Amino acid sequence: MMSRKKRPRPSLPWLLLLALVGSIAVSWLAFSRSPRLDHVPRPHRTLTATAAASTLLPPSTEAPEKRNTTTASKPARIAAPYHDWDLFASDFDNMLQNLKIFVYPDALNSSSPFANVFLPHPDPLHPKLGNYFSEHMFKISLLRSRFLTSDPVKTSFFFLPFSINALRNDPRVRSEVSIADFIAQYTTRISREYEFWNASEGSNHFYVCCHSVGRDAALKHAELRNNAIQVACSSSYFQRLYTAHKDVGLPQVWPRPLEEVPNPPNARSRLVFFAGRMKNSRVRQQLIARWENDTSMDIFSGRPPFPYEEGFRRSKFCLHVKGYEVNTARLSDAIHYGCIPVIISNHYELPFVNILDWSKFSIIISHSDIALLKHILLGISKITYLNMYHSLLHVRKHFRWHMTPIGYDSFHMIAYQLWLRRGRCLPS
Repeated sequence: MMSRKKRPRPSLPWLLLLALVGSIAVSWLAFSRSPRLDHVPRPHRTLTATAAASTLLPPSTEAPEKRNTTTASKPARIAAPYHDWDLFASDFDNMLQNLKIFVYPDALNSSSPFANVFLPHPDPLHPKLGNYFSEHMFKISLLRSRFLTSDPVKTSFFFLPFSINALRNDPRVRSEVSIADFIAQYTTRISREYEFWNASEGSNHFYVCCHSVGRDAALKHAELRNNAIQVACSSSYFQRLYTAHKDVGLPQVWPRPLEEVPNPPNARSRLVFFAGRMKNSRVRQQLIARWENDTSMDIFSGRPPFPYEEGFRRSKFCLHVKGYEVNTARLSDAIHYGCIPVIISNHYELPFVNILDWSKFSIIISHSDIALLKHILLGISKITYLNMYHSLLHVRKHFRWHMTPIGYDSFHMIAYQLWLRRGRCLPS
């Protein structure tokens, strides 16, 4: 009897190839088969405001590089969302070791009649502070960071600790003209009492603001306006009193409860989500007029008929449309909830644009192309969308604030932008 010949076993490379093809097929099918809205899974975990205030980000859920509050070890190399990850990571480590910031003592003087303007805010998670959360959190994070120094000789930068938001809500000041007067008088006092301002004419000083009136705050002090660094949410290179490459774009972040795992692509059954007021925005008026009645989009003038956060969770694309200013918290909201941002805001200098390659995780559309919105979005292939979604997950950490700063969070990203501006030439 003749013995049967044994079939040769598949070689290892063929097995790996088959596994890869199977993985791609599963991702393709998962994207294309969107479930009904009432069957959308919700893997997120919602925290109360109190819990968010005490933790903001639980260390146990963070990657190892972010659990270290003093250094940021390099995570696995991810090139896609960055222009040059290796260069950024290397210089970032250099910053961690060498950046020093001196804060003028008004930030610690509780006996000052304007202590409310200079001290860190006691409750940055207060609902009325949502739009100005980043402004207040920067000061809180800085005062708890490793960059703080009491030696002005060794410092890289000097921080002017006034809060535009606090001045706007102080009945003794309040108006834009009065705010500009207050800031001019304060800066003049600083230049008289300390020699540091005059040594650089203010070019190594900076202030932070997320209020729309902040761009006029330096109007009445020439050196503050022309030389100091403005870290601002309203970062428009078409806007007066904001100078790209000198000033820094601050991400406007609303204090949302932690969303550990955003809804995956197959749980996003709606194409587009936007909800917002049309007042003072022709761009939004054009958007609403053209697309409000499209059944594949959730576009609302005002509040949606469902929870606001749910619009981000169940949509593939979320619109950031210029309002009164180029910036809104919708951009960071979209990133927070894993919804690909569609940015319709001409002249917006996006946060961290010199580090992040925004084309890898967002869509930028000109005001003049609103009529082509649906055509543009439907033209994005499924593979491209999945790549953008995964890149978006990598950059989420850059748009988070912590009471004590860690890793590559918003505070460290802003600090790095300052680091890049060290040693600026003194004005002639």
